[in-house]
Amino acid sequence: MDVNTSKLLKVFIAGILVINLMMSKLLATENGELPLTPRAPVLEFNETILECNETLLHLEIEKCGEHFKINMVEVDPQNLCNLTHFIGEYHYFSACTENNAVRIGCFWPNPVVEHYIIHIHKQFFSNCTLKSVVYLDPSEDTLAILILIPVLLTVAMVALVVWCSKRSDILA
Repeated sequence: MDVNTSKLLKVFIAGILVINLMMSKLLATENGELPLTPRAPVLEFNETILECNETLLHLEIEKCGEHFKINMVEVDPQNLCNLTHFIGEYHYFSACTENNAVRIGCFWPNPVVEHYIIHIHKQFFSNCTLKSVVYLDPSEDTLAILILIPVLLTVAMVALVVWCSKRSDILA
């Protein structure tokens, strides 16, 4: 995978995570419920912190992925690049990975989760890359106008300052 594709994939994942967060807040406020993602637990002095079991986390995240794959079969292949057609499925997939990570004692996102999410993105959204925008130079007429206007304004301002400085006795 080249550097640009990697960067694009990271930006896409970050965007999906932000959309996921916004959707969870929106769904929570619409339903009058708390968000699906749990808050960090408040630990008492004598409580122990769970150690992250990456093997168990991987198994649980694969369950989330299987559920997501089953739901994505129902989405028309032409709409796989249109987020509005599968935002609900993706939201529950993301919430599932986060809830399982927190329940197992891992932070979220972590390398195991990120690796699996990238795998899912490659599987379903590899053909959704944005086409690069090709910037063209403006036409010669437009370019001439864009160059001449500041030059003429500069000349006019210099002439105005010189004229005003010569006529300072009348203008004062």
